[in-house]
Amino acid sequence: MKTVLVTGGAGEIGSAICKQFAANGYNVVATYNSNPAKAEKLLAELNDLIPPLEARGLHSIFHAPTTNAQKVAELKAFVAEKYGKLDVLVNNAGITTPVPHDDLEGLTDEWIDKIMQTNFRGSFAMVRATKELLEKGSDESNESSLIVNISSIAGISGIGSNVAYCASKAAVDSMTRSLARALAPKIRVVSVSPGFVEGEYTKNFDPKFLQNQMDNTPLGRFAMGADVANAVFALATSLVFSTGNIITVDGGRLLK
Repeated sequence: MKTVLVTGGAGEIGSAICKQFAANGYNVVATYNSNPAKAEKLLAELNDLIPPLEARGLHSIFHAPTTNAQKVAELKAFVAEKYGKLDVLVNNAGITTPVPHDDLEGLTDEWIDKIMQTNFRGSFAMVRATKELLEKGSDESNESSLIVNISSIAGISGIGSNVAYCASKAAVDSMTRSLARALAPKIRVVSVSPGFVEGEYTKNFDPKFLQNQMDNTPLGRFAMGADVANAVFALATSLVFSTGNIITVDGGRLLK
């Protein structure tokens, strides 16, 4: 049975990814940072999914902020002991805050550091920690293991919640290309880059902003968490000859 580790697993996109893999018989390990109740709810939902009996996974949640080296080391030891290997790592944990791009003073040094540490450094730390487990997964299955970095079209377009967020996602995409070369052939590395993803937080946005986003999306709707999950799962199961790519899930937003 294959095992997937999803950082930030209890969020809008992360939970959709976890459920997609669990419904298809994977063991799922979901990490969380600051909301144990939300993580427990996700675990209950994963355990309630009923794939065929012979394909039911063994699921876990684990408190491991990706910027905390000790917690990441504990997570590695936990996965090694309980599952023995990894087949898929999804670097989904991320952070941002809305700051207009022309408000140079509003984007504080503190927020720049937090964004870069979580979005880039945290993702790299997870790759570094799980590399041996992913290589073991590759050896046992005789196929490449997979790392998916959840990026954003902001890393391509330079349009996003703030300048540092855009820069952090561009860094993630560059890391994807570098590691795809460095870790081949045992491990594939791909960025999945959504546009605006609808979720619980959508209600906090200015309706004019939401309408502008919709008007500039050729497919006429926002992405859902399930759209991102479908792309990640396809990379794990169907698009197995892809590495170093940036796959956009944006409804054509970059065409505008």
